[in-house]
Amino acid sequence: MSKSEGAEFIKWLPCLLDALRALDGAAKPKEVSNKIAKNLALPPEITEATMKSGILRFHNQVQWARQYLVWEGLLDSSKRGIWNLTEKGEKTFLSDDEAREIFLKWVRIYAERRKKKADEETGTTSTIEPEFSEELELTDPETEFHSSLLATLRGFDPQGFERFITHLLLEMGFERAENTPFVKDGGIDGFGLMRSSEFISYRVVYQCKRYSGKAVSRSEVGDFRNAMLGRADKGIIFTTSRFSADAKSEAGREGVPPIELVDGERLVSIIENLEFGIIPIKTFTVDETFMKKYT
Repeated sequence: MSKSEGAEFIKWLPCLLDALRALDGAAKPKEVSNKIAKNLALPPEITEATMKSGILRFHNQVQWARQYLVWEGLLDSSKRGIWNLTEKGEKTFLSDDEAREIFLKWVRIYAERRKKKADEETGTTSTIEPEFSEELELTDPETEFHSSLLATLRGFDPQGFERFITHLLLEMGFERAENTPFVKDGGIDGFGLMRSSEFISYRVVYQCKRYSGKAVSRSEVGDFRNAMLGRADKGIIFTTSRFSADAKSEAGREGVPPIELVDGERLVSIIENLEFGIIPIKTFTVDETFMKKYT
C-alpha cells in the first residue's frame, strides 16, 4: 500500500457526512469533530493525541476529510467557520471504498496540476507521483490564523500572559480584574469581579497555563480548586493548550465550586469575537469545485 493510499483520515469522510446530517446540515468544525467522536465512542488515545505542533491530530484529520468532501461538492465552502452540507452531500452515504476513491481521485488531480505547472516552468516533461502526508496541518486561512495566534500567546513570558488574560477579562465586561503578585501567588493568578445585574455579582479567581503540547491535568485542576476555596464564587483556568478528559471531569464535579475551563481553541474564539489585539482582514480562496466546470 502506498503512502497516499494509507492516509488515516479517509475513514472520517463517511462519518463527517453522518455527523453533519445529525447536526441539521451545518455546524462549527469542533462541533463536527466532537459529534464524530461521540457517535463512534472514540477513546481519549485518539481524540487527545497531538501532532508535533500541539494541534490535535484527530481534529486535523477531520479537517482534511472536510477538504476532500468540499472538492467533491458534498460540502459547501462558501461560509467561513461553518461547515455546510450541499444538497448532493445530504443525499450521499459513502462506503469506505467510495471514500478512498474520492481521496485517490483528488490526489491524482492535484498531482497532474503540479506536473503541468512544472512542465510549463521548465519546458520539459516531468513525472510527479501523487503524495499526501497527514503530518501536514491543513493550511486553510482560518487554521493558519488560529495557529499563528496561539503561537503568539505561547511566546509571551508567563507574567505577560497573565496580564493579557486580565486585560481580556476587562474587555469581556468584568467590573474588576487584577493580577496577584507573580511570586507566591498561592495558586491564583488573578482576582476579578463580574456583575450580572445591579444587585448580583460574582467573585472570580483565575489561573493561566501557557502550555504548548501538554494538557492541563486533573491534579492541576484539583490544586486550583483547593486554592480558590473560600476566596471566590467561581474559578476559571485559561490555557493555550487543552485539558485532559480527567481534568474536565474534575472541573465539572458536583458539590464543589464550579471551574470554567478555557482551552486554546476557545481562547482564540473569544479573542476573535472581541477583536482584541488582532486586526480583521478579508481573504479569499479558489473554490476548486465551482471552477472545475469551466476547465
